[in-house]
Amino acid sequence: MGMKGFKGFEKDFSCGGKQCEENTTYEEYGEGCCYKGVMHFYEDPWEVLNHYDLVDGNGNLSEFAEVEALGQVWNDGEKRATNKIHVGAKLGLKGFLKACIDFTLEKTNGTNLSGNSAQIGSSGYYAQIGSSGYSAQIGSSGDSAKIGSSGYSAQIGSSGDYAKIGSSGYYAQIGSSGDSAQIGSSGDYAQINSTGEDAVIMCAGRKSKAKGKKGSWITLAEWVKDEEKGRYVPICVKTERVDGEKIKDDTYYTLKNGEFSEVEE
Repeated sequence: MGMKGFKGFEKDFSCGGKQCEENTTYEEYGEGCCYKGVMHFYEDPWEVLNHYDLVDGNGNLSEFAEVEALGQVWNDGEKRATNKIHVGAKLGLKGFLKACIDFTLEKTNGTNLSGNSAQIGSSGYYAQIGSSGYSAQIGSSGDSAKIGSSGYSAQIGSSGDYAKIGSSGYYAQIGSSGDSAQIGSSGDYAQINSTGEDAVIMCAGRKSKAKGKKGSWITLAEWVKDEEKGRYVPICVKTERVDGEKIKDDTYYTLKNGEFSEVEE
């Protein structure tokens, strides 16, 4: 078995000009972590976001996949490189957020709380916080925090810059005041409030709403009940930049009939 990890891709599933396909193995002939002829990946899925934004500058969703290094592996501390890699299936936003949360829960040990109604506080930089119980209350004030929550009704607050926040449970309430935050939610009925500058916010669940400051990006999804399939299916995913005019800053929006619609607080 090789080293497992995660890799980011452009919207067309290419990386560094190399077009890739799902469930395919690639082999190169380079050596070293930062040289040509190798393929890069990360053991920590959060680290992928240091190089691939959830949404690029044109509003396009990045792609992510789980990978396995089958050849020699080079290590520069964060980034890994190999000369032979197997690229798995696309994770999608929900799958990628779940991978981030699962990784956090596995690595945080004492900070990982799985009981219901957990209360977690952290003031140091680079904190990694994981919670899988319902109704968790998580607060972090340090920069570069990584916060993952998979339980329902989580309340997450972060005031540091460069926070990376992922939530997969329903009814999550997420607030971030730091700059350059990356916030993702795959659960239904999420409410995300970002008051820092240059945030990237993504809501993949049903009936979610989000607001951000001017210069931030918001991605929302719209779902409808498919009677034939017996479940909800996505009919539209849309990204808008908070420009202060078409999309007002500090104003909640949801996606309705394929368009951003203001939500009264």
